[in-house]
Amino acid sequence: MLDGNVGMFQEVEANLTWVNVGIALTFILFDVGVSTVFRLGVGSSLMIAALRCMGQLAVVATLLQKVFESKNPWVVALIACVLNFLGTFETVVNKSQRRFQHMFPAVLVALLGSTIPVSIIGTRFAMSVEPFWTPIQYIPIVGMLCGATISSIVVSVSYVLKELTENRDKVEVYLAFGATRTEACRPIVIEALRLALTPPINNMSVLGIIAIPGMMTGAILGGSSVQQAARLQMIIMFMISASSVLASILTTFAAVSVVVDKQHRIRSDRIDSRPHVVWRFREWGVGTLFGKFKKLIGFAKEKVKCENGGTGERQRLLG
Repeated sequence: MLDGNVGMFQEVEANLTWVNVGIALTFILFDVGVSTVFRLGVGSSLMIAALRCMGQLAVVATLLQKVFESKNPWVVALIACVLNFLGTFETVVNKSQRRFQHMFPAVLVALLGSTIPVSIIGTRFAMSVEPFWTPIQYIPIVGMLCGATISSIVVSVSYVLKELTENRDKVEVYLAFGATRTEACRPIVIEALRLALTPPINNMSVLGIIAIPGMMTGAILGGSSVQQAARLQMIIMFMISASSVLASILTTFAAVSVVVDKQHRIRSDRIDSRPHVVWRFREWGVGTLFGKFKKLIGFAKEKVKCENGGTGERQRLLG
């Protein structure tokens, strides 16, 4: 039985300051230097990502500290819902090149329907934490499940939409010969779920022998015994695999049911391959502001030019 106060959440003995973080930031500067030398063009992206990482983790640490101290189940539930909402936003807006109609609510329901029950059952029974919503254990578990489940959702949905877009003729042949949408899309769904399970399978295959995972490393650094850290990592990986497959099933069937309608027709108009409306709006806003700023600069230059020209003309006339 795992003790409720597992070592992965114990405080690391070393008192890390922002000076230590600044020293570690030199590794990012090295990457930026490599990008500059080889003209990779990702130097600014690296710095922005690093600064974003620092800011986000600082904010999360401040919020979680208050949540851990409060020990309020409703606050814990709110944090869990917020994590799932942000995971949905990341999946739909940033990770997906193709999207289907009503994808945001479908992914949100899939995440909530997978991470919440798996985290409750795993925390209460596999980790023997009572009550299961103890903030210091439950919130990090939900966060890890969300982060890992996102990858499986993106892989499965992307494959389904890719097949229904690029190989729609094959599906339409099945439909033309009287197959239902379930029968016609069955091979696509099976392959999508197989691809979604590939990351968890690969991760479990290399753990321990080839790679020591971050969770186990954190538990050891936090003072937990190696045996406890290893068992904790096993539990986390099994929870991730269950959450990933459950969310992938829900989103895959949602994608198929939306794109292939009840009349067994492929509705390509329900697939959007454009950048998400958030990014289109941002580009429009930035372009509008840049255009107005450019016009303002041009107007100022013309005004200065006219004033200088007028002064020179008057001086020539007076001279």
